[in-house]
Amino acid sequence: MPINEFRSIAMFAKAVELGSIRQAALAQGVSPQAATQAIAQLEKHLGVRLLRRTTRSLALTEEDQHFLESTQPALATLDRAIATAREGKDDISGPLRIVGPKSSFAGILMPLLEEFCCQHQGIQPDVQLDDGLGNWVLDRVDVGFRMGASLEEGMIGRRLFLIQLIVCASPAYLQRHGVPLSLEDLANHRCSVFRHPATGRVTPWYLTVNGEVEHRQLPPALSTNDTELEIQAVLSGQVIGQRANFSAAPHIRAGRLVPVLLPHTSDPIGLHIYYGSRAAQPRRVRAFLDLALRRLLESTDHVLSDKELQSSSRGWRRGRGR
Repeated sequence: MPINEFRSIAMFAKAVELGSIRQAALAQGVSPQAATQAIAQLEKHLGVRLLRRTTRSLALTEEDQHFLESTQPALATLDRAIATAREGKDDISGPLRIVGPKSSFAGILMPLLEEFCCQHQGIQPDVQLDDGLGNWVLDRVDVGFRMGASLEEGMIGRRLFLIQLIVCASPAYLQRHGVPLSLEDLANHRCSVFRHPATGRVTPWYLTVNGEVEHRQLPPALSTNDTELEIQAVLSGQVIGQRANFSAAPHIRAGRLVPVLLPHTSDPIGLHIYYGSRAAQPRRVRAFLDLALRRLLESTDHVLSDKELQSSSRGWRRGRGR
């Protein structure tokens, strides 16, 4: 049923209930002229005169009474559905559909979900992590995360923090193979590379050179489409790798990884959060967005300052007596 027909039928039913088109207009929050026009349009659409108007009252024919009785159950059902939708909009419970990248993202998302679900026991997370690009609008996504700014039609995007790409290795690797002091030195090192799971393409290293970000393909000692396997290979001392800050930061801070080639660290992209219009979002979605922004916007948990990087690099050298 088109929305204007529903409104006209609802106006007709309210006028009969209250015995006055003017009173029906007040109850529905419209002008008497608009109420009269709505009923007239319904009568024209049906090809019958629904209300016999007098100066004091409204009267129904037998056919009009049948029409009213037939529409009342449908109107009641629609009223209940609208009330349920409005209540659900303000209820912090129910499904919460989230999408994000598969690569190294679980460590960022899981603390958010844990905190949010502890605060709101009725939340039912529905999470899909995929490095491919889907249609978030058609998939009815509530909140999306993406590395890089690629705005979906109908979605609002906001950058949370920069993604630093840091060349790093374990202390054991550096003891065995030495510290690369220039990009040319990497030709003599065991480098790891990431193969994008959606495309199969090898991702180059993104390196800052003379203030510009260059893409460099390196001969791989290890290539993999799994970021967790790659970080484990770097931690074990098998390879040297270029890691994103949100996966490398805790290991660098704990001394398990050492950042090298610091002048060539780059931050070419950011982690973005995407969502629809906040005004139309259910309360649970707005609450999760607020939490994500509080925890991740310019997060120092995931972003390493220049001072931290320099200190970690110098600390390892001092530990070796250099």
